[in-house]
Order: sequence, then C-alpha cells, then structure tokens
Amino acid sequence: MKITTGLTAMMMLGCSALLPITSAAAEGVEINHLGANNTLVRVKGDGRYLILPVQDSRDDAKINVLVDGKLVETIYARLAMSKTDYNVPFDLTPYKGHDVVLDIVTPQGRNSVREAKEDACWKGIGLSDTFDVSNKEKYRPAFHHTPLYGWMNDPNGMFYKDGKWHLYYQYNPYGSKWQNLSWGHSVSSDFINWEHLPTALVPDGLGYIFSGSCAIDKDNTAGFGKDAVIALYTSAGTSQMQSLASSTDGGTTFTALPANPVITLESEARDPKVFWNDDTKEWNLVLAHALDHEMLIFKSPDMKNWELMSSFGNGLGAQGGVWECPDLFELPVEGTGESKWVLLCNINPDGPFGGSGTQYFVGDYDGKTFKVDTDKDGNVPTKWLDYGKDHYATVSWSDAPNDRRTVIGWMSNWQYAAEVPTMQFRSANTLPREMGLFRADDGQIYASCAPSPELEGMRGRLVQKVGKTGLSNKSRSYSLPTANDGICEILLDIEARKAKVVKLSLSNKLGDTVLMKYDAETRTLSFDRTKSGIVDFSEGFPAVTVTPTYESDGKISLRLYVDRSSIELFGNNGRFVMTNLVFPNKPYTELSISSEGGNARLSDLKIFSLTPSK
Repeated sequence: MKITTGLTAMMMLGCSALLPITSAAAEGVEINHLGANNTLVRVKGDGRYLILPVQDSRDDAKINVLVDGKLVETIYARLAMSKTDYNVPFDLTPYKGHDVVLDIVTPQGRNSVREAKEDACWKGIGLSDTFDVSNKEKYRPAFHHTPLYGWMNDPNGMFYKDGKWHLYYQYNPYGSKWQNLSWGHSVSSDFINWEHLPTALVPDGLGYIFSGSCAIDKDNTAGFGKDAVIALYTSAGTSQMQSLASSTDGGTTFTALPANPVITLESEARDPKVFWNDDTKEWNLVLAHALDHEMLIFKSPDMKNWELMSSFGNGLGAQGGVWECPDLFELPVEGTGESKWVLLCNINPDGPFGGSGTQYFVGDYDGKTFKVDTDKDGNVPTKWLDYGKDHYATVSWSDAPNDRRTVIGWMSNWQYAAEVPTMQFRSANTLPREMGLFRADDGQIYASCAPSPELEGMRGRLVQKVGKTGLSNKSRSYSLPTANDGICEILLDIEARKAKVVKLSLSNKLGDTVLMKYDAETRTLSFDRTKSGIVDFSEGFPAVTVTPTYESDGKISLRLYVDRSSIELFGNNGRFVMTNLVFPNKPYTELSISSEGGNARLSDLKIFSLTPSK
C-alpha cells in the first residue's frame, strides 16, 4: 500500500549498554527499545495518523496506548518483523495536543535488544496526514461491500433511516485477520455505492464489541430521545454479556450506557437481535445461547431491563458447532393469505458443506414463544438459506421501507476466511436480498432470497441476447464481457426436456473453470469450484456444493452475479441460492452450455456488463 508521509529517516544514535537503544525512524517519532520484546514509540511531531507496518504471518503485538501517562486503549497488530505486507493507520486525532506513547510488547523470538531493533516495523513506522486507501488488490470485489482495509466478518446493527441503509460490521482496523473487534460503519442509498464512515463502536472496559443489532426508538421508550438509534450488542471480555449504546445523530456516533451490561447469563450467549413487537407493545430480543444450541427470547419495555420469556431449538436442526447471529421476523406466504415467522440461526461449523452456514426455522410466534412447523411425520427438517460455502451471519435491516425484509450476509467461511488470497482487506458482504416464503410440492414452507431490486441499477450494456436454442452434448459458447475484470450479470432460462443433465461452465484460457450441473432427475443443481483458479490455500476450499431446485417441471431460471472473486447464483426468483467465492488466475471469459442424456433447450439468455460507480 502506498503511504505518503513526507518524512525523512533519522540518524541512528550510538548507545552504551546502559542506555535504551533508539532505532532509525521517521521524523516525529522516537523509538526506545527497552528489551528484546518491549519498545516505546513516542509521538513527537504532528500528523493525523501513526502508520503501523504489518506482516500477516507474525503473531500479534500488544500495544498499550498511553495519553498523558494514562492507559486509554489497548490494540493488537501483527507488526512487521522481516517484511512489510501492508500498512494500517492509528488515528491520533482524538489525542491531538496531548503526549502519546505506545508501549509495545512484541511476540517472543528475539535474542537481544539489538536484534529486536532490526524488525522491519521500526523502519516503516511514522507520522502522516494521509492514508492511501486506493485498491491494490486483484480480487477486491467491484460491486460488493468491503471494508476499505482490515478484517471484516458479521454484518451488525443494520437499519434504514432517511433514505439510507446503514450497515455496521465486525471490524479489525489494525490488520486483515480477526482481532480488535469493533463496529465498522458504511451507508448506502442504492446498495451499490457505499460511503465509509468512522468506526462506530470500539472496545471498552467490558471487552470487544461483538455482533448485535440496532432499532429506531420512535417513541423514546429508552429515554434517549425520540427516534434515537439504540444498539444492543455483545461485550466480549473474559465473559460474554449484552450491552446497550445510544445514538442521537442518526447512528454516526454512539454513547455506551454507563450501567452496562443490560443482560448477563451464567453461560456463553451472544449476538442480540432486537425488534419492536407491535402486538404486545414491547421490545423483544432473540439471543443465541451459543453452546447450548438454542435461542433465548426476552422482552423489555425500555431495552434496558430484560425478562427471559422462553427458549427454542435445543435438539432441533443442525446441532454441531455453535449457534450465532439470530433473527426473527414475520413474512407472508406467497400466493396465500397466510403468514409465518422465520427464525434465522447461523451455525459454525456444521454448515451444509463444512464450516459455516445459515439455517432457518419456519413456524409461529405469539410474542413469547416460537413454535416450529413439522413435516408430515412430525419431524423438524433442517433448512438452509443458501447452499453455497460462503454465506454466513445473515441478518436483516430493521425499519426497512414498504415492509421489505432485506437481508445481507458475510461472504466467507470460517474454514478459510483468514487465508484467502487477499492482503489489504479480507472479506466482503453478499449482495442484499429480499426474503419471502413459498410452499413447495412436499407441503413444506421454504424461504426464498431474491436479489434486491436496486441491483438492476448496475446493468450496463446487453452484450449477449439469445432466444430459443436447442442444447445437446456439443457445447454452445458465449463470450463474457471484458470490462471491469469480467464482472457481469447472466440471466438464462433452461428446459431440461429429454436431457438428464444440463451443464453450464464459466472458464478462461488458462483452464480455470466453474462447472454447474442441473440434474433434472434429482431436481438439484451443483456448483463445482475445485478447478476454479487458486484453490490450494485451504483444504476446505475446493468443494462441490449442491442445492435442491424446488421445482417439478424440469424448468429453471438462473440469475448469476459474477464479481472478481465470487459468484452468486439465484434460481427461480430466489427459491434456491448458492454463494461461492472463486479466485480465477484471470477473469472468466466464456460461458458454455450443453446437455447430457438427451436434448434440452435454452429458452432465453441475456448477459449484461455491469457498471458499478465506485
């Protein structure tokens, strides 16, 4: 990453064995090595940022930030030892005009002070008024939300207000791996262009800021003012507890409740999802009782005093790993006058193809307890919201307009999220999706997830349009757009007819290939990324994922969004969905379609180039 500092190197000072060793460093910073693993960095000049060089393969250094001699915060960063992979900024703005000292304890592995002072970080650390966030990454998505730099996982605290979709997320601003968990913050009016705002919640005396939710307090029930934005989140220190923070400036800045935490339990619980229950005129909250594989349901008049009402889930659905990131909401059932409640339950590991995944339950909720629907044999089937490898921590926006239930997820998997071939940042969000319910031929009610309508605003030129075309075992090939590294949207309708299998592949001239197969007999669609490009960074990455198609007539409509490092496949208006990361060595340039076991028909094909404004 290019950093403009305008600073010059200092001359090394000769030191006796009785004096602290001072490294060569940028002007405005004094570095005193106190031991093989302990260093003081004194800020002597002016500058908005202290630039910290990072090496991803190193262990975390513990950095105590002292302001006027008092400890104000502790952060962790993988300070560079042998080389600098990238830099991160530490913002000095809150401490302008004060004496700032960083007391740094680096990982073990140095035999002497003189050896320690040769670490690469001491040569690269320095002050700057700017930090370059321009993209340096081959695989940074062109139209998915990502952090400008650093690590991101679960989406948090989403709400809609005054024409803006607010998205918070689990964020490490000091490196591209999990650490220093805070709430990053972005807003958008169209789900395409995102404005990155300052970090909204940072660790405090109760610990890291884990996942949670926000709600707009329209009637001032909590006492922070009409239309205050209230955040409920997990404080994760020695134990996990639930805390509250309020915002009176529309969610830009938050003030933690002095009396935090507001919910404590004797066992691990996290990720509170709060919503207003208009039937009972009170706040409800769903909390993941993580290791007990259940969800706890609370009520409150003011979001500060909570009463446990019931629990749900023990022994039901996928039970491996931990339960996390719940959501609970009501939806109409398509084509009926009926409505049902949906309980989202994110789980890791034990997802449908290993690692993390989002399961859900359909049932009824009376304001106190959730009762799940069963099948004709009285069993509770396990249902997955997305049958790809890279869809997790899915939750919905509160206060969305027009009764929309819009959700977004973390587009990665805990099996390999920290090892994917990016460096400046790690992880993106899925595209936003509109949830619905439909009844399938087996009598069960399932959830659908269709792309949010705003996404059509990305469409550029129609580069391919094909009408009714016969398919056989001889492939028909169509060129994909080349602009913006091949990002595109593909829409196609397929009729299996006499074919047993219809195959679709995305490929490039290097042989990187994603193979999708629609099996008309089993009513399933598979997605094979084992030869999709770079796949060797994790044993869990090369995979074939399979989804039911929930149809019985041999006809499927597919809508694919191809970004630089992901493919999201929506089938039959979102009745089946697969989200998978891919890292092709070069962008995919060709779509090929064929059939096996008989002739099929391509009823329609459209390929759009995409022009996101970034």
